[in-house]
Amino acid sequence: MKKYFLSFVFLFSIVFTNAQSNGNVKAIPFQEEINAFIKNDSVQMPAANSILFVGSSSFTIWKDITNYFPGYPILNRGFGGSSLPDVIRFNKETIVKYKPKQIYIYCGENDLAANDTITPQIVLERFTTLYHIIRTNLGNKIPVMFVSIKPSVARWNLEDRMVTTNTLVKDFLATQKNTHFIDVHSAMLDANGMVFKDIFIADKLHMNAKGYAIWQKIIAPTLVN
Repeated sequence: MKKYFLSFVFLFSIVFTNAQSNGNVKAIPFQEEINAFIKNDSVQMPAANSILFVGSSSFTIWKDITNYFPGYPILNRGFGGSSLPDVIRFNKETIVKYKPKQIYIYCGENDLAANDTITPQIVLERFTTLYHIIRTNLGNKIPVMFVSIKPSVARWNLEDRMVTTNTLVKDFLATQKNTHFIDVHSAMLDANGMVFKDIFIADKLHMNAKGYAIWQKIIAPTLVN
């Protein structure tokens, strides 16, 4: 019996190795971007006590974010089109290791967009998981800021679910110390409650400089010195 078991293990290892060699083992999403962060940090580790921005593509593509907040030690660790499970998976690499003095999170939009089974309640549960990871590893004194899920032309069909998710997260943060819900959503709507169309790039999802200027005006007063 032992002989057959060892033969099975040997054959399984060969199949698994060949699968890896043939590229059949699914890569972990966003691992390449995380590896790039790690490589950059090995060359020059960002100073502790930075103001950390982490989350999905609205932060990822905000490449000139430091120009919007001059004089502040901004560190951007947004990656890809991540969802909350991705940020949870890479919490050590994108949050905990930096020991920031303030954390801004933009995430949850891609969770809702993934499929109709992801409800606002599920997004809240995922966010609270991430929140407790932060508190467990970094303590209760660091301000945690949640930037509300934004509206967009491309995802206007999700507007009701986004509003509900924002409300759930806002209500949760109201029960926690050193937190702040940053409402950028309302500022991106016109007097008729429709999203401005001229604040997005061609994909009608990600913002242009005009869109980020709206965010800048709302976020800037909340930055800690």
